[in-house]
Amino acid sequence: MNFDHYCQQKAAPAGSAVYYTLRQAKAADRPGLTALFAYRRELEETIETCSEVAVGQAKLVWWQRELQSLAGGAGAAPAHPVTRALAAHLREPASELAALQAVADGYAMDLEQARYLDYAGLNQYLLKVGGQGALLIARGAGIRSSAGLEAAAQLGHALTLTQLLRDVGQHARHGRIYIPVDELQRFGVTAADVVNRRYSEAFSALMAFQVTRARDAIQTALVKLRTDPATSRAARATLGAQAAIALATLGEIEASHFQVLHQQIFLTPLRMLWLTWRGAH
Repeated sequence: MNFDHYCQQKAAPAGSAVYYTLRQAKAADRPGLTALFAYRRELEETIETCSEVAVGQAKLVWWQRELQSLAGGAGAAPAHPVTRALAAHLREPASELAALQAVADGYAMDLEQARYLDYAGLNQYLLKVGGQGALLIARGAGIRSSAGLEAAAQLGHALTLTQLLRDVGQHARHGRIYIPVDELQRFGVTAADVVNRRYSEAFSALMAFQVTRARDAIQTALVKLRTDPATSRAARATLGAQAAIALATLGEIEASHFQVLHQQIFLTPLRMLWLTWRGAH
């Protein structure tokens, strides 16, 4: 299996959200963007599959060494299919080292804490995983202006928040709750309610607040991205397609009456195909 095929299967198998998102990107950009999505997926899987903190930390240290190899600073070529793909397709791999490391640092936070006291604390996680991750995608798609990159980072932040809301129940089963403690308290919801899948009017009100915040953030960032005169429609297509799926997902979470503790809400492939096309235009 060559590294491009590996990245495709890892990040964008047929029928997945990333698969339809990448169909809206320029053909020349797709291999590099696929590798970037695969990199994030590798880090996600490291967190999801490690039951021991020390093992997870060791794997993330290994990824940091791979990134040094990618940047030409470890005296050896990258060994993993994803970093080999990044080396082949990124215009300047060394210049992206800081952002790639920041994403890994964000996922490392999952091994260090399972709760966030307030939104300011959660925001640090979102800035690294979502904001820096979106900057990589934006540059890989050809966005170069400071205004376009700032909007992309804001959008990535909101997209990651949406993913966390979709996966509240799954994360709780692994011992992690990303809804800030002070917001749980404000709405009268306990961590035990979330872990034990107890729905209530209080939980619905809490989730309505979270969904509104995520939707407003996505829409604000989209306006900035679409009105940046230096960013072409083709360059913003990938992020626009992701935003369309995220907004529809938030709508489905609302339509389900916030029943996210026992299930993950996903869109059908046909709907994602339509949404990503519309979001890219």
